[in-house]
Amino acid sequence: MSAPTGFGRIRSILWPIQANEHRKFVPMFLIFFLICFNYSILRATKDSLIVTAPSSGAEALPFLKVWMILPAALLFTFIFTRLSNRLSRERVYYILMSIFLGFFCIFTLFLFPNRDILHPHELSDKLQAILPQGFSGMIAIFRNWTFTTFYIMSEMWSTMIMTVLFWGFANEVTSVRDAKRYYAILGLGANLATILAGRLSNIISHHQFNPSLPFGADGWSQALFMLNGIIVIAGLLSMGIFRWLHWKGLGYGSIQSSKAEEQQKIKMGIRRNFKYLAKSKYLLCIAVVVLMFNIALTLIEVVWKDQVKQLYPNPNDFNAYMSNVLTWIGTIATASAFVSAAIMRRFSWTTSALIPPGIFLITGIGFFSFLLFKDTALASLALIIGSTPIAVGVFFGSLQNVMTRASKYTLFDATKELSFIPLSKESRMKGKAAIDGVGSRLGKSGASVIHQGLIMVFGSISLSAPFVGGILLLAIGGWITATRLLGKEFHKLTLAHESLEMNEEEVEKEPTPEPALATSDTSQ
Repeated sequence: MSAPTGFGRIRSILWPIQANEHRKFVPMFLIFFLICFNYSILRATKDSLIVTAPSSGAEALPFLKVWMILPAALLFTFIFTRLSNRLSRERVYYILMSIFLGFFCIFTLFLFPNRDILHPHELSDKLQAILPQGFSGMIAIFRNWTFTTFYIMSEMWSTMIMTVLFWGFANEVTSVRDAKRYYAILGLGANLATILAGRLSNIISHHQFNPSLPFGADGWSQALFMLNGIIVIAGLLSMGIFRWLHWKGLGYGSIQSSKAEEQQKIKMGIRRNFKYLAKSKYLLCIAVVVLMFNIALTLIEVVWKDQVKQLYPNPNDFNAYMSNVLTWIGTIATASAFVSAAIMRRFSWTTSALIPPGIFLITGIGFFSFLLFKDTALASLALIIGSTPIAVGVFFGSLQNVMTRASKYTLFDATKELSFIPLSKESRMKGKAAIDGVGSRLGKSGASVIHQGLIMVFGSISLSAPFVGGILLLAIGGWITATRLLGKEFHKLTLAHESLEMNEEEVEKEPTPEPALATSDTSQ
């Protein structure tokens, strides 16, 4: 597709999509909207289940991300690569979606209703009496293993469905020039999905027990049933739209690649993908950016969620508050989406990509400053506004989470996905599978290992917060350095990629010379 021309100033900001592109872009927009809608509901629900579970709390999250999420990421990446080697990418999409939606049905109809029977509370109490206090998080994820499984599948939804499957599909059917227009609008769809999911989840979380309903024994059980039912329906709708795109010939293969790429069968494998990653300076820079982003995000979120649990120990209240945060994330991200789109069109990739770590740095300093010094003169701030120190701390943590998540859904995701497009098909597929499938989880696991060590030494998340703040600064510094290096390489690749596209268009426009009439001695 050629770059659009003739847009007015407002149209170029709000909807820079040509009329002949709607048939393809609108279904892509709806698929991403539904996937992000589910992701937002799952984000609040999974935290509510784990953090407010019996004998559990935010200290369980670091153990989950190391001992459960990372192995799950490796397993799903292995499954994805095996399926990709044997089946079409369209079928891989349907299979993975079916696995996730099937699990959410099983959890809702069987695992959660029978949790008291399935959870080993007696054995967990014995382990808690034997092991040191620092192992309470590990025991909690064993005690509430059905909730742990739900948390794992919710995390894998963001990794496999949203990042690997959808963005892999979007990168395959979108050119570099179109991506600069498409991806900002897709980000807007994600923000709108977050707002809707946050409001809907908040309303359902305030649901009071209704004995006339044929499911659930309390208000939280009935709310969870409704939330999971919505997730399954939205997932089925996204599969239907994805199928329509391919039925109309607008899915995989809608953009013709070079003959060499068409003839080449790319073999996928975990070891092969990581070997390919290790040989590419460009892919390594993307991996470091993703790694440092996830380290920074996890370091802050665990501390913040621990504060929220202290303020809202009830699962319904906790989920309602987290849903409100989701709504604000979507609202701020939506308000900044148009500005972000303008930034990406008018400034370099490097400038756009450096804004998220800058936001992390500023808001992170603000959050940890209040958290560490709330027992000093800053405590008077809570008294002035008629609140408590912990409530003000939760507010600052929520503000930090809203700003950083909003920057992720706009500039970070768009610039990261844009950095994959100039690569060859093999580099794109192998690099994305390694970086998004496992690399992002390594970042979260690395931050969780740090939290685990600090919890075992200091006994609680709150006491280890000063050291978490110091490590956060180092992670953001590494993120900024890798972004600057990647920006230089991206500029070189983009120039070469656009030059190649222009040459191909010129060749296509050249008229084919008419064949000369054949002459021979016998015709005389």
